[in-house]
Amino acid sequence: MSNFDALRAALPRIIDGIVVTVQLTIGGALLALVVAIAFGLAARVHNPLVRGGARAFIELFRGTSLLVQAFWLFFVLPAFGVRLEPIVVGILALGLNYGAYGAEVVRGSINAVPKVQWEAAIAMNFSPAQRMRRVIFPQAWVLMIPALTNLLIHLLKGTAIVTAITLQDLTFQINRLRETTGDTFFAFGIALVIYFVLAYILTLVMQLVEARAKHRLGRGPSMREIFRLKPDVDSAVVAGTGRG
Repeated sequence: MSNFDALRAALPRIIDGIVVTVQLTIGGALLALVVAIAFGLAARVHNPLVRGGARAFIELFRGTSLLVQAFWLFFVLPAFGVRLEPIVVGILALGLNYGAYGAEVVRGSINAVPKVQWEAAIAMNFSPAQRMRRVIFPQAWVLMIPALTNLLIHLLKGTAIVTAITLQDLTFQINRLRETTGDTFFAFGIALVIYFVLAYILTLVMQLVEARAKHRLGRGPSMREIFRLKPDVDSAVVAGTGRG
């Protein structure tokens, strides 16, 4: 059997593996975003207990291996009577680990908002919650998106660790293809292309998210302008006038 015949036969399994990888990426990313915002904000509060607890969580999950965390959730928790499905374990491990890294991005981005913006929000007599929701966080969100995009791509690649907890993701199926063909270069070359395509799609999506966030602050074009296929009529008229 040739490599391409083996690939054709394995294609349904590989598609199933891609679906599992995408599920892990989306689920882990959503959980990571919630964790990042919650602990990023908590790490800034004045209460030493809340701030200390947030710092302890962040350092624990940043300072230990993602694989060990997944093993702990999958193999150790059952000893305490808590048994989770492998897909749930994968999402939890990815979300908590990358959420801890994201919390530092959130904290740093909020701190990077110019002081004058804080002062303006105070001058408008906003409550602390209103200041954060209406003035500070929208500006910090624009600052944090590039770093969060990098973390999202790392999270996608990190999903490969779930093969160790019995999940048949993309990497698992590619390894089966390698065993079938006996050609490591061919099998993992296919994996390289698929992971690249997935990462590129995520990058494009996050670029659109960033563009929308900037537009809401008046710093860039709207989604309609970005996707407009025809040139703006007014712009064309102005350009024509200039040439005249």
